[in-house]
Amino acid sequence: MCTRILWNTNSHAVLAGRTMDWPESTEPVLTVFPRGLKRNGGTLGSTTVVDDNPLLWTSTYGSLVTTLYGAGTADGLNEAGLAAHMLYLDSTDLGPRDPRRPGLQIALWIQYLLDCARTVKEALDLLGTCQLVPVEMHGFSATVHVAVEDASGDSAIIEYIAGQRQVHHDRSYTIMTNAPAYDEQLRLLQEQVHTVQGLGHDKPSSEIPLPGNVNPVDRFQRAAYFSALLPEPADDRQAVAGILAVTRNASVPFGAPYREGRFRTYNTEYRTVCDLTSKRYFFELATSPNLLWAEIERFDLSPGAPVMTLHPEGIDLVGDVSDGFTQSPAPF
Repeated sequence: MCTRILWNTNSHAVLAGRTMDWPESTEPVLTVFPRGLKRNGGTLGSTTVVDDNPLLWTSTYGSLVTTLYGAGTADGLNEAGLAAHMLYLDSTDLGPRDPRRPGLQIALWIQYLLDCARTVKEALDLLGTCQLVPVEMHGFSATVHVAVEDASGDSAIIEYIAGQRQVHHDRSYTIMTNAPAYDEQLRLLQEQVHTVQGLGHDKPSSEIPLPGNVNPVDRFQRAAYFSALLPEPADDRQAVAGILAVTRNASVPFGAPYREGRFRTYNTEYRTVCDLTSKRYFFELATSPNLLWAEIERFDLSPGAPVMTLHPEGIDLVGDVSDGFTQSPAPF
């Protein structure tokens, strides 16, 4: 059900890693959007989902993202050094629709932020310009929360609980998983710290008991522990390797049981790393042995430039694939 990890304390790069954990393929496509694209926040694919007062905007910044189901954006960064990640949150409640406010279907939430903001502060300022509208994709309600970070290392977690927006804004908010809501996750993490101290452990050790299952609380606490122990890297390569190591540790193996219901397993489909310092985007499909990446600054992002895409399933894809993108119609 997804994990996000921000590393903003090393001297080489601000890096954000995430896992996409889902019971089926989200049909990920690496997509480069140029500036100047006109957007309609009231559409889901070819379907109009906000008839009354949809949010309309034109993109200010180009972006490199991973789309899902061809109808929205799950993850990515823009040319200004802002990154955003959409993760599942069962308790999301957007409240009743107010047609006096421009409506934005929630699958386009982070694309709107990447199109229009260069910093976390600017992204948070945009939240008051519209109202999020729930949608359903492939039979799943898009109940999500969002993490954003920028090249300065600033960070924010945004949730809608009981119809009210809740924002945790501070560079110390580096870990995010799913349920429960973020306030409760932080409380549970502190409880775990007190438990460890109560066992007589006053510094990191291989003797410290860490939760090892795949539920969101266990992944949150494990990611928090290992990310806090990352050593100062010698270069950018070591920095990316460090954040990937923790991201892989928080991944969900194939077949790992999660909960009863429509699907019992939500294995990791892919992992990404946003390098906000070098504007580089890494992608690792769980069913492929290869790590690939693209550099946003190698693309033409000027208004009128084509949308470029790359399907990441090819077994021959490895390393810098910036030249492998091809011109495509805009998916939304």
